[in-house]
Amino acid sequence: MKRAASLPALALLLLHANTGFAIDSYRYLHVSIETPWMIFLFLLVAVFVPFILMVVLMWWRPKHKPLAAPKSDTANDD
Repeated sequence: MKRAASLPALALLLLHANTGFAIDSYRYLHVSIETPWMIFLFLLVAVFVPFILMVVLMWWRPKHKPLAAPKSDTANDD
């Protein structure tokens, strides 16, 4: 069944091979003056979001942590 479905898919790929090769071409790569800024902003977010998440979790966990039970006065102090 898998082979029967893959043969028509392969035939379609071979019929439209020129379109597929054009996608890999450099003519679709539009580089402008904004491109370095977009890369910078993406990397800025990718680097700082984990740090912000760590700070939020560092403050959030102690707030929601259950309080420890008080120790009993009758415990042995050996």
